[in-house]
Order: sequence, then structure tokens, then C-alpha cells
Amino acid sequence: MAAMEAAADAMLAAASRAFSSTFAIAIQIQGCMICLILALGWAAASIVRKRTILNMRRKHVDGNSFSFLCDDIDELEHSFQENLPRVSVIMPLKGFGEHNLQNWRTQITSLYGGALEFLFVVESKDDPAYHAVSRLISDYKDNLEAKVIVAGLSTTCSQKIHNQLIGVEKMHKDTKYVLFLDDDVRLHPGTIGALTKEMEKNPEIFIQTGYPLDLPSGSLGSYCIYEYHMPCSMGFATGGKTFFLWGGCMMMHADDFRQDRYGVVSGLRDGGYSDDMTLAAIAGQHKRLISSPPVAVFPHPLASDLSFSRYWNYLRKQTFVLESYVSKVNWMMNRALFTTHCYLSWGFVWPYIMALVHVLTALRAPYSKIVKEAFDSSCGLYLVGLLFICTLIELVSMWNLTKVEIQLCNMLSPEGPKVSLDSYNWGLVFIAVLVDNFLYPISAFRSHFSQSINWSGIRYYLRDGKISKIERENGSKYTDLGGKHLYGKRTYPPNKSLLGYLSRTIAQWHQPKKYDV
Repeated sequence: MAAMEAAADAMLAAASRAFSSTFAIAIQIQGCMICLILALGWAAASIVRKRTILNMRRKHVDGNSFSFLCDDIDELEHSFQENLPRVSVIMPLKGFGEHNLQNWRTQITSLYGGALEFLFVVESKDDPAYHAVSRLISDYKDNLEAKVIVAGLSTTCSQKIHNQLIGVEKMHKDTKYVLFLDDDVRLHPGTIGALTKEMEKNPEIFIQTGYPLDLPSGSLGSYCIYEYHMPCSMGFATGGKTFFLWGGCMMMHADDFRQDRYGVVSGLRDGGYSDDMTLAAIAGQHKRLISSPPVAVFPHPLASDLSFSRYWNYLRKQTFVLESYVSKVNWMMNRALFTTHCYLSWGFVWPYIMALVHVLTALRAPYSKIVKEAFDSSCGLYLVGLLFICTLIELVSMWNLTKVEIQLCNMLSPEGPKVSLDSYNWGLVFIAVLVDNFLYPISAFRSHFSQSINWSGIRYYLRDGKISKIERENGSKYTDLGGKHLYGKRTYPPNKSLLGYLSRTIAQWHQPKKYDV
């Protein structure tokens, strides 16, 4: 026992000395710099969002009680509304999960005054989403132009892209703008109007986008997803031009698809895996403008039973998109993102591992001569203190941006369910920061060497950056962040009563939703 203790002390002392070298100190200082850069980015993003909040309050004081819909109350006049361009909202669906019903309600009850149609696109009628959204449409049929489209199976691209392109083919001939939404997006009443206004104001805009504000459900997996998205949120809080694109909300010119401008249709259809990465690459290649208005931030409640394994599968999907590309330049940019993200992720985590060694050395020093000698010759606790201060600044900045975005979301949806900062566990946020950054390079390298991914029960294989093979698996699967069950083929069992079958069908999709009102 004494020999094992002495060996452990020797290892701890050696680690302490190694982590006090010039190179190790540089790594630890680099980690502190990464914390401060993140804090600065989130602070800048919060200023942009805060400016929007102050503008809305100013408009309200000036008599515009509908500032959450538009800046100028005169825009609500019928003469203005009837001239608004037609918009087609296309939403690819798969499965039916905890928050889908409430999300769909916020989309179809938009207060956009122009002609508006909703196209819900499913793979087949066997998908639970087909029955759920059909029932929802029937409830609003007198005030809604909407239909469900069965797209069939994809063969040359991802199922999501296939559904989107089928929706484009079916949209109204007079549609000027097409808005692609994910089924986990919770819109504000004025979102479609705000996006359309920006498109009308600046015809040079190629894509209008936004970004979600994750509402963790309490599990570590949900906090890891929240942490993963937060650094990306900086790129969407520009109040205008951005290089980032989120596939959950993309408004584009309908004619770009009708005429296949810049190869948007062929680029997606012919081996496309990720809609947003493909379109962002096309925008960069042709120097087209991507814009993100400051009001385009959306509450995104995560599933209450979102497990760590589902988070890992989501992370695998996010790293896998860097393996898809449409051109040599796009491939080089993805390699640069791959390398930079992996380097920064582990560059962020290593200082905390070193700090743990320094703390253990300080605690053990009074009881071991060899450890005390290593402790006395190191500056470990000073580095730990510096990292603690930088981490605290980073978390406060993340907390502040989250608070501002929550406030903005509540103002943009005054009649909707209120979002609260009280539900966030900041201890779990810190753990999630370490876990997510540690796992990202592992996921990235696995995606690079496997060149395949299982997503929503479908396995995609890439070759030269494009989908080359698609395999569909049977059985119950989970899909994306909603944690939705994907039920197998639904047929009426001949040996059971029709009433019993219908009651079970309704029970499967008409379940209470955590965030419903």
C-alpha cells in the first residue's frame, strides 16, 4: 500500500512539474484567452439583441403597441398588408415528438398579412407526423391555407433535402419567397413579416436566416447541446450580414429554385446531405449575401428525456456535415473548420485538466515531501486562479446573452408561453462545456474516418463529399433534438377492433406537451 502511495505521489509530482513548464503555461494561458474571446463574442452579441429590445420599448412608448410585429404601426393598414408578397412555408417532417404540436401552432398562426401557404412534407403516410399535422390543419381549416405532401423516399440526397425540394415543386406559382423551417422551430407572430420585410428592403439578400435559443430540459445531454449552439449564436447576432446559415430557418427567393440559379436545386438534389452547409457553400462561391435580422431568434425547447446517447448522435451529425462539400474550395473551408474547431476544443479542455493536477498537488503537498517540492517550485495555483477568473467571466457573459435572448423572445411572443432563465442549471452548463469540447474532436475524427452516419433510422454514406449510398433501417428509432419516436409502418391490424386501433393511434400523438398552453 505504501509503495502504491509513493508511486502515486511521484506521478503527481512529475505531472505538476510538467504542467509548470513554459510550454504547459502557454497552453494554460491560451485556454484563458479562449474563455475571454468567447466572453467578448457573447457580450457583442448581447449588445445587438439588447439594441433591438430597446428599440421595441421605444416604439411602444411612442404609441406602437404592436412593435413586436412591425416598427411602423402604419404597416398594419389593410392597404399595406394586401400588397405584401406571397410566401410559401415548407416544413419537412419526420416523427411526432414532445414539442411538435406547439411548434406547429406558432407557425400556422403567424400574423403575416400577405398570402401565406404552409406545405408540410412527410416521407410517407405511415409517418406519425402525417396524422398529427393533418388533424391540426383540420382544426384551422377555415383560416389556413395548408396541405400535407407525401414526398416518397429519397434516392440521391438526404430525406430532409428531398422533402424540401418536393415542397418547392408543389408551392404556389405566385410565391415570391419560400421559407424553410424545421419542425422544432417555435416562431414568433411577426417572424415571417420581419423576414419578408428584410427581403423586400434588400433584394440582394440570397438567404435570410435565424438561430435557436435552446431551452435545456435538465439532462446533461440537453445542456451539452445548449453549450454547443452558444458559440455559434455569435455569428447570427450581427443584425445583418453574416457568413453563417442555420437550416432550421431559411427564407429564399422562390425564383432561385424555379430557375435553379447558382445551382441551388442541383447542388442540393445531387448528393446533398446538409441543406444549410450546401447553400452556405453556394452563397460563398457566388458571393451572395446571407443575412440574419436581430429579431430572428427562436425558443427551442429540448426533449425532457433527451439522453446523453442522443446528444452524442446529434454531435456526430454536426461533425459529419464537415465531410460533405460541393466544390474544392468548400472542401478546403470544411477542412479549415475541422482543424480549427478540434484545436480550439482541446485547447480549451486541457487547461482544466492541468488545473486539476495543480489543485491535487496543493492538497497533497502537506503529506508528501516529493509532492511538496514540486508544489513549491511551480506556479500552479496562480494559473488555477487565472483560469477560474476567466471561466467566471465566460459563464457570466453566456448567462447575460441567454438572459437578453430570453427577454427578446418573450417580447416577440407576448401571448405565448413565457421562457424563463430560472430553469438553467449553471453548474451543469460548466460541466457541459467541458464534456462537449472534449468529445467534439473525437466525434469529428470518427466522422472523418467512417464517412457514414445513421440519422433518424437512415444511414447515409459519402463519397467525394456527396451521398453515394442510402440504407434504411427498420425498428423504432429516435430522431433529432426533439427526441421523437419514429414508429414503424402503421397498418390496421385485422384481428383488432377499428375503435381500439383509432384510440391507440390518437394516444400516440395526442399526448400532453410540456410547453403547451
